[in-house]
Amino acid sequence: METISNLRVFLIESPIKMARQQGVGDVKGTVKRVLVELTSSSGIVGWGEAAPWEVFTGTAEAAVAAIDIYLRPLVIGARVDRIRALTLQMKKALVGHGEAKLAIETAMFDILGQSSGLSIADLLGGRVRDTIPLSFSIADPDFDADMRRMEEMVPQGNRIFKVKTGVKTHQEDVAHLEAMRNAFGDQIDLRIDYNQALQPFGAIKKLRDVDQFKPTFIEQPVPRDCLAAMASFAAELDTPILADESCFDARDLLEIIRLQAADAISVKLMKTGGMLNAQALMALADLASLPGYGGTLYEGGVALAAGTQFIAATPGISLGCEFYMPHHVLTEDVLEEKIANRNGEVVVPDGPGLGIRVSESSLRSNARVLAER
Repeated sequence: METISNLRVFLIESPIKMARQQGVGDVKGTVKRVLVELTSSSGIVGWGEAAPWEVFTGTAEAAVAAIDIYLRPLVIGARVDRIRALTLQMKKALVGHGEAKLAIETAMFDILGQSSGLSIADLLGGRVRDTIPLSFSIADPDFDADMRRMEEMVPQGNRIFKVKTGVKTHQEDVAHLEAMRNAFGDQIDLRIDYNQALQPFGAIKKLRDVDQFKPTFIEQPVPRDCLAAMASFAAELDTPILADESCFDARDLLEIIRLQAADAISVKLMKTGGMLNAQALMALADLASLPGYGGTLYEGGVALAAGTQFIAATPGISLGCEFYMPHHVLTEDVLEEKIANRNGEVVVPDGPGLGIRVSESSLRSNARVLAER
């Protein structure tokens, strides 16, 4: 019977190439993340990642404390083949801190996959896709810089671009959308994300203005608790409404379905707190015929490897993913080799577990370790 014999947790900081500006908050300079390394009694090493964002889910420092102080006693000695039992124990022992629980769950799945020779996608039921269309977010305060990036990316096969709106003036947002459509036409799959930036009063006029650019969806135009407004937008606009901050878990989704407040949902493992929870969320979304989109926070390669494995095994997440951070925003990542991007798609790793490699040298060479326990 294989069990977990050791746990290490790292608080790391990574420089980013560009500032990111969006409705819920801005990011520049660096991002913090938490890495978890578990070792089994037979010596197999598994990795997980927590990537909280203080304006969205929590802080990296709190995730470290959650893992080191409260979850460590549950993890040491836990059976590798009883992941669901451990997730239930973690839920009972600690309220919230979904990112910390996800990091543990991911590392457990990584070990189980390596020990059985199966990928996490295999363990979750098997693949329905080998690649995932990649969405890049237009969020640089310097819009001209983003246009230059698009001029490089579109010929390389990148089609999906999600524009962060509501931070600059509405006139600027409309002008930027118009510039993108004029430059690239129907070559691009254009999407819009307000990150809760609008207030319900008067929002519909602005949304009708951006509706003319035929976006694939408009994401979270108003604060997360304004579901009545979301429902009115879904009813009145031609463009589908996608819920992100309004949909953290299955309880949220039940209310969205009841009110018909969205046409699709953003599924982020950092919100759901685990791949098993995310599967349950998508089972409910499937029943309501709401497609999913693979969202992200400021995650590195370990977390995004978990995301690709999850989406590979989840039919309903059919709107692509925004797993662009390691290739386009982080200056370095902790993986020995980045997950491949090809022709505008993320290629799901083939190897067992997460299908990635992290070493002591790749971790310490490619990130600043702020603390470790």
